This record gives sequence, C-alpha cells and structure tokens, in this order.
Amino acid sequence: MTADHPKSFDLARLLAERGGERYDLHARHLNHQLPRMLRTIGFDKVYERAEGAYFWDTDGQDYLDMLAGFGVMGVGRHHPVVRKALHDVLDASLADLTRFDCPPLPGLLAEKLLAHAPHLDRVFFGNSGTEAVETALKFARYATGRPRILYCEHAFHGLTAGSLSVNGEEGFRDGFAPLLPDTAIPLGDLERLERELARGDVAGFVVEPIQGKGVHEAPPGFLRAAQDLLHRHKALLIADEVQTGIGRTGDFFAYQHEDGVEPDLVCVAKALSGGYVPVGATLGKDWIFKKVYSSMDRVLVHSASFGSNAQAMAAGLAVLAVMEEEHLVESARTTGELLRSRLAALVDSYELLHEVRGRGLMIGIEFGRPRSLGLRSRWTMLQAARKGLFAQMVVVPLLQKHRILTQVSGDHLEVIKLIPPLIIGEPEVDRFVRAFTAVMDEAHNGGGLMWDFGRTLVKQAVGSR
Repeated sequence: MTADHPKSFDLARLLAERGGERYDLHARHLNHQLPRMLRTIGFDKVYERAEGAYFWDTDGQDYLDMLAGFGVMGVGRHHPVVRKALHDVLDASLADLTRFDCPPLPGLLAEKLLAHAPHLDRVFFGNSGTEAVETALKFARYATGRPRILYCEHAFHGLTAGSLSVNGEEGFRDGFAPLLPDTAIPLGDLERLERELARGDVAGFVVEPIQGKGVHEAPPGFLRAAQDLLHRHKALLIADEVQTGIGRTGDFFAYQHEDGVEPDLVCVAKALSGGYVPVGATLGKDWIFKKVYSSMDRVLVHSASFGSNAQAMAAGLAVLAVMEEEHLVESARTTGELLRSRLAALVDSYELLHEVRGRGLMIGIEFGRPRSLGLRSRWTMLQAARKGLFAQMVVVPLLQKHRILTQVSGDHLEVIKLIPPLIIGEPEVDRFVRAFTAVMDEAHNGGGLMWDFGRTLVKQAVGSR
C-alpha cells in the first residue's frame, strides 16, 4: 500500500464511532449472559486505557487490577519491552507460518523456557492453556500406551473436550458428556492415587501445584510422593502450571517449591503471552516427544495452525527477558508474602474472615460463618440462597467504592482470589489492605448498602433457579 492510498480500515475511527455500543453488541452477538451478569453486580464499567497494574475509566479515575486477566497480565498491561518486541517482529515482515521451515524464534523461546526446567528437553507450542493440557494428555497416552488420566477433585485444566475430562468441577462438565474416561481423586490422597495406579491402565496424573479454584496448595511432600508412585507404575506426572507458572508463586514454576519434583510434562500459558498474543506451551522429556514423533510419517501427528507464530514467540521472549531484568520472580515472592501476612493479620479482627492462604502473588481470602447472632443470621440468609454470595458482596464494594478489581475464585465458593500483575509493590499492597479493611469494617458493622446489595444478590439467586 502506498502512502497516499485511501484507508479502507480505520480502527481509531471505528472505536470512536461504535465503542459506546460495547455492552449492547455483546448482548446481541456474543455471550448474552456476560453483560447481564456485569450489570447485576455493578461491573459494567467502561475502561478507556490500561498500563501496568492499573485501568482508567472515562472519567480518568484509576482502578487497581488485582486480577491480571485471570493471570494473563503477569508483567502488567502494555509493558514497553513487550510492546517493542511486537512492533519489531511486525516491522520485520518475517516469512511466518510457512509450515515447512524452521524459524529461529520458537527454538530460542524453547531454549529459554527449558533453562527454567533443566530436567526437560523439548517444547510444543500451541495457543492456550487448554491446548497445552490437551497436548500433555495426548502425549501421555501415546507415550505410555494407556488410556486413563487421573486428576484432582475441584481441579481446573481447561474447557475443551479433552481438558474438560480432567476438570474437577461438575458445573463446567454438565451437559457436555460423554467425555474421556478419566478419574478424579482428592488433592493429597496418596492412598487413592496408588489404588487407581494399581489397575494398570493409568497414563498419567495431571495436577495443579496450587489449585486455582479456592487456592488450595498440594500438601507438603505430596507431589514428590505422587511422582514416585507414578514412576513405579510407569505413569507420568503432568504439572499444570498455566496459572501458577512464569513466576506467579515466587518460583518460576510452582512445583519447584518442593525438592525433588521433576514432572514429565509441564503445561504453561497465560503470562507467557505478555497479555498480547495467545500462546501455550507443553514442556516434556525427550523420550516422550520421540515416541510421539517416532518417524517422518508422524511429523505432523500433533500440530497447531497458529502454533509457534512469530508474534507469540517474540512476546514470550520479551516476557522472559522482563522477568529476568526486573527480578519479578523474587518480587512475587517478597511482595506476595507482604500482602499475605498483612491480610492474615486481620483474621483475628473479623469474624467473617476465616483464612488467608497461598504462595507468592496467588492468594486466597476465605470467608466463613461468624460467631455473633446478628452476623450469623445474615450469613445464613446468603448461604440458603446460594453459597458464594458473601464473597461477591465483598468484591463489589472493592470495585465500586475503592476502584479495585478482584473476583471470587470459583462458583459456590466463599473465596476471593488475588492474582495481580507481578509488578505490583508496597503501594499497591497498602491500597488493597486499606480498602479490604474498610469493606470488612462495613460488613461487620452491618453497613446498609453492603447488606442491601446482599439482599439483591439473594433475589437474583432465587430468581435464577
């Protein structure tokens, strides 16, 4: 296109003309329940821009992001290093996705990732976390010649058909059967694991070192003991690090918190994207890949149309450079401990606050049944309508009054999960703790607006039955 060629597409003009229709467009053409839900809980904001750990609305007010796009924005939004890498790769006009060459960027990103897991040898690049899990399931089945995968109750590994088969939450599975013949065990139950392995048909065990739903960590020693059992029965350990990986928990991978754990396959995604280009990666041992790709006839037996594309690879390389240069793994550990400890110190002050747990910048705040009669009656009212409404009552004023974006950690759970960008520091910790304390004060003082909203949630919950 020459410089004087008329523009056939003007993104800025399109957004200026139609951006105000965003919620109506979703209601008409996409998931119609999303705008309905956002309006119900007062989350139907209009954000104009974002940078780092903050959004700004149309009035210029800032909002602290403690959700990071469910963990995608690990290095914050629009990090200048990642932005430059994407501009550079676009300006380079590379011969991308020819499908019949070996471009350098995938090999360079694989090399960088494997340096953080030196017991692993090879990487498959896909486009998402669920695809990374699908890859691991296929590879485990083929490499072992066995059909069955074990997973944990309440696990979340994705929503495509294969990963849904190892999803431990029935609400996501309802209506999508038949799924693959896989089996759930309780997190930490070695006896049940060994009993299932003894049947001789298990290809592998997929596990989140810290479950995203509820923020429950595998008990100390469980991963190592599970690994030993699996290998004794010639099955594989698959670590799902889609949310916990890339520094989130204060180590590069969460399984590294436990000595001697060396998974056979590791799934990553989310933060590796830099928040720009979807990417998923499955890291694995050499013998597994060589079994799957056992001959030239099988060279494309598992592939992805957009896998290893130059933009995703450039974003991933930039993210890993930022992680190293800004010491974000160490920062996640120290800032996370500061946030967790300050929140944990509030447990004795508030009846409704039950526990604060987690590692690094993956923190769960759990609420529970209060002791005093007045609070207990309100709590019982919410629980009778739908478990999880109190946590939602906390999330809403955090956004509406204090301009902090959070969300509950799963359906029917009284748990808020904090997974902010890894770039936050003490100022953001201070802001969140001050806001959370104010919301807890209001809840315990019987604050009218908060409990009025609770009654609205009850009506919505009852009306949807």
